[in-house]
Amino acid sequence: MLGAVAVNDRRDLFLEAMASLASGVAVITARKPDGQPCGLAATSVVSYSAHPPSLLASISHASRCHDALASSDRFGVHILRADEIDLAEVFAGKGDDKFSGVDWGWDGDVPELGGTLAYLRCRRAESLPKYDHTVLIGDIEDGRLETGEPLLYARRRMDWLLRLEVQ
Repeated sequence: MLGAVAVNDRRDLFLEAMASLASGVAVITARKPDGQPCGLAATSVVSYSAHPPSLLASISHASRCHDALASSDRFGVHILRADEIDLAEVFAGKGDDKFSGVDWGWDGDVPELGGTLAYLRCRRAESLPKYDHTVLIGDIEDGRLETGEPLLYARRRMDWLLRLEVQ
């Protein structure tokens, strides 16, 4: 094959191919059983259906927020703007209090981050554990949409639009 990249096994093939698939960056939030907020950065969020409006998110079982997200009646999906790399890194990190110093408040029982490109409050319609992840399907209950460009993740980087603007 012309221009083919050699890979050692199917897992490497999968990882390299998925690194080539650009996706938006979102923060998914929920209330833990102890009442505290939890959240994580995710690139595995996609539209699911327009009837009813719903989305699908894949959550690693290794995430400290997994149990809260998989069992909560409601969760929030925050689509990040191109200039919110720092916020994405906070929620992608292993910090104990990711909400410290972050603009947020409660939207009923869902932690809502301020200033993101979009916020969607979802009612959990389904929670499907498979392999090392749980697939959440959430029906959109409410939300908001702001102006701006989305933060994109591709080739293991989150700064694509910012890099293009400099050129």
